[in-house]
Amino acid sequence: MAPSPNTRIQQKNRATILDAALEVFSTNGFRGSTLDQIASAAGLSKPNLLYYFAGKEAIHAELLTSLLDTWLDPLRALDANGDPVDEITAYVQRKLEMSRTFPRESRLFANEIVQGAPRMIDEITGPLKTLVDEKAAVIRGWSEAGKIADLDPYHLIFSIWATTQHYADFEVQVRGILDKDPDPISGAQTHLEQLFKKMLRI
Repeated sequence: MAPSPNTRIQQKNRATILDAALEVFSTNGFRGSTLDQIASAAGLSKPNLLYYFAGKEAIHAELLTSLLDTWLDPLRALDANGDPVDEITAYVQRKLEMSRTFPRESRLFANEIVQGAPRMIDEITGPLKTLVDEKAAVIRGWSEAGKIADLDPYHLIFSIWATTQHYADFEVQVRGILDKDPDPISGAQTHLEQLFKKMLRI
């Protein structure tokens, strides 16, 4: 069992390991990453790293657990009492900002999903599904009330995920094509707001 990070040095080392692991995992995936790579990126010895974490699986699990809570926040903020078009486009903007602010976390999540979510399936079929079901019901209610176009709320949410997380998960491709654009996400904000507003309006 990892020690409780009681001292400032322990807290700092633990945070350093997690940050290094995030870089390694988001680049190489779980299978392609090793404890040696993480220790090297953290500037610590492997025995020192194993003082804080039992192994690669434990580090990866902690990153995913903290990531999921952060990842759900933008959807949690969708307000059933707000204007439907404004609420949905604001959700799009929050997801884009996540891609700008947390690109490594997005790639970590994407790598886990591509591998079949072996370490995260319970969270996906549990807290994530519960939240998506709740917000899909809100969107369906707006649609049935004639406040937005008639559309499938689940596929709307999936479309938002696909179009916003693309800018983090495929950042190299985006920047390679838009080589003269220092901030592709700014252009994406305008484009996606127009796209989803047209889709939502009756």
